[in-house]
Amino acid sequence: MGSSDLQTVSADWLKSLEVASSTGDATSFTSHFLSNGWFRDLLCFSWNFRTLSGSEKIHGFLSEVVDGKPRLEYSGLCDFKLDDHTVNAPSPLKVPGRQDIKGVQGAFTFTITKPAALGRGFFRLTQDSDGKWKALTLFTNMQDLVGHEESSTDQHGLYEGRKITWEEDVDARFRAIEADPTVMIVGGGQAGLMSAARLGRMGIRVLVIEKNARVGDSWRKRYPNLTLHTPAYQSSMLYSPYPTTFPNEIPKGKLANFLDSYAVDHELCVWLSSSIASTPAYDLSSARWTVEVQHGDRKVFLKPKHLVLATGFGDPYIPTWNGMEEFQGALYHSEFHKDAEQFRGKRVVVVGAGNTSGDICEDFVAHGASEVTIVQRSATCVISSNAAKEMFRSPFPDGTPIEELDFRRNSIPLALYLQLKISGGTQHQKILDKELHDGLRKAGFNLTWEPLPGSGETGYEGFAFSRMASGTMLDVGCGKLIVEGRVKIKQGQDISHFDKDGITFKDGSKLSADVIILATGYEPVMKTTRALLGDEITDQLPPKVWNFNSEGELNQTYRPSGHPGLWFAIGAFGISRFFSKHLGLHILARELGIV
Repeated sequence: MGSSDLQTVSADWLKSLEVASSTGDATSFTSHFLSNGWFRDLLCFSWNFRTLSGSEKIHGFLSEVVDGKPRLEYSGLCDFKLDDHTVNAPSPLKVPGRQDIKGVQGAFTFTITKPAALGRGFFRLTQDSDGKWKALTLFTNMQDLVGHEESSTDQHGLYEGRKITWEEDVDARFRAIEADPTVMIVGGGQAGLMSAARLGRMGIRVLVIEKNARVGDSWRKRYPNLTLHTPAYQSSMLYSPYPTTFPNEIPKGKLANFLDSYAVDHELCVWLSSSIASTPAYDLSSARWTVEVQHGDRKVFLKPKHLVLATGFGDPYIPTWNGMEEFQGALYHSEFHKDAEQFRGKRVVVVGAGNTSGDICEDFVAHGASEVTIVQRSATCVISSNAAKEMFRSPFPDGTPIEELDFRRNSIPLALYLQLKISGGTQHQKILDKELHDGLRKAGFNLTWEPLPGSGETGYEGFAFSRMASGTMLDVGCGKLIVEGRVKIKQGQDISHFDKDGITFKDGSKLSADVIILATGYEPVMKTTRALLGDEITDQLPPKVWNFNSEGELNQTYRPSGHPGLWFAIGAFGISRFFSKHLGLHILARELGIV
């Protein structure tokens, strides 16, 4: 299909969709979808994240009554225009691993009547059995509230009438924030910093409290050989791409320093060495929290309207087995791994077979441990760094803003995306890693691509969204060590108990060790939440943060948590980069009295 045909098909379909929208005709609007089509809406038709599959559900959603009008008529989407001048202009639709899906895809802009807002959408069209172009997917996404658009310009500099210096201006703004923050973000890692930068550009006063003494310490203090396992482009920070001199897999120290400079460059008000000192209280009448903060050596009471938990992983999860106290060697969780060199010539056992386990095994091999063994208690989803590059590969030319990639990737419903993985996408990825996987199996390493037995082979992405990537190994070198026999595998038997010499398994076999590392992951987010907020508030929340709800949207993440004024900002770089905008829109709408 030529470019003019792509344009014509897209323009005709979009014009017809606009007519249905402007007349509030839910039946006509729904007829623009395949019977099994998908509709994902982020804040345009409701103040929530919704994914609907199938004509009946889509029609039902658009027909729901809001303030006396059907939802489609109430929201009043209009002024549809093809997005012709970006990399998301109309183009051929191709799905890796699914040659049977072909068509047209593209972006468009629109206006929302209630509330007064600007939006951007994305469609994927294929032909039905009658040859008519219908939507396989339609995505609608609120971009800005009219009159309160996100700022993209520097507010400082030398210009006529300037009476104070930049330093004085920043100091005055920080003092105003500290005196009365609208939002308090707990946690100064990448999610907290990006959320703060986003909200700041939307005119919202934000204070970040970070327990460490320096921004970036949440990365800086981790094990020595840690690097990002995802490509640098995919792991960019909001508004600030990494320098082109950065390696593709960024070392943790380099990333930590970048986060430190990011807070300075974006003029974020961050209190270091600060944490919540007692259980916060929320007053419904004033719609404010009372939060006691231990700020260095003094305690401060603040009354923000919104509390955002950007605390990342929970505390280290340390299983208990009988006899652990009898073990005479070194025993610690991977969170506390600092120095493999001190164990040169020693026998090392690492319990766990995910990303951290692989990195730490590499560290011990590199520093001359006499023997390194992984205890694999359950199967692992392994993808090589080369296959990961293919998985994360951008369809756009080099230099394209990461925001365009974020928009394209989030335009597809997560549930549909995982269905496509099951029906061919994961198999396509497995072919890329066939040699590695064959070698791992031969070495006794157990592989899987199902997050849960019987859930289907959704691959790495399924693990990422349902288990926060627990049970995965984005391999950057350990796989080769396993295949070569330099890292041994103990698999298929549960641990029975420890003794002074090592580990005994339930089949009676033993594994002697001088050092045992527990690469056993972290506690659930809700356990950290309960520790911070106490039982009364936590009991009002749904049981899970992250993972999927019934529609395939992430639970309580960057959207209402179930308790007024409480928000969760967690997830990988791409999630925080994209959904920080929706967090900002939610909070801004509440401050403006729209919600």
